[in-house]
Amino acid sequence: MDLTNPLVYGAPAFIAFILAEIAYSHSHDNKELYVWKDFMASGAMGIGSAIIGPLLKVTLLIVVFNWAFELFNPVVDVATGARENILGYKTFGFEWYIFLLAQLADDFTYYWFHRANHEIRVLWAAHIVHHSSDHFNLGTAIRNGWFTLLYKPFFYMWMPAIGFPVEIVIFALAIESFWQFQLHTQYVPKM
Repeated sequence: MDLTNPLVYGAPAFIAFILAEIAYSHSHDNKELYVWKDFMASGAMGIGSAIIGPLLKVTLLIVVFNWAFELFNPVVDVATGARENILGYKTFGFEWYIFLLAQLADDFTYYWFHRANHEIRVLWAAHIVHHSSDHFNLGTAIRNGWFTLLYKPFFYMWMPAIGFPVEIVIFALAIESFWQFQLHTQYVPKM
């Protein structure tokens, strides 16, 4: 399984859920949930993110995360490739509970990343695209600003710096995107 490319699995799932929500809204007399011009704008932004995202992920996200991991977790045993954090503990492995800890760390980081997007003007300028729709549906979940991809990795680089393997951090970011997507439906109360 390629953990570094969650879009391969996410994009078809996102499209399927959006189509299901459109069908459900039309069959339950909520035809105003999706306005086609608005939905096409969301789709264009989503397609742009799908094109720009992998390019930036390879050049920025992975480079920044690998740099932080290598800098703060140098190899201490060349024979085994064992790494130790500069604070003196071994780096994290790939045990199941490390995935859970990474997900908690990701959720904590996402809170501060999203809050900064709302409170810092230059970040809000990049994030406002997501809030520019008059409709709240799964289509607006894919309406993401392209420039947020440039600075988001810097919020998360502390995770590889403390010893989370880069692959686990990227996997946690993928799970986060799936979670954030499903929060944008009106059909699940109290989301």
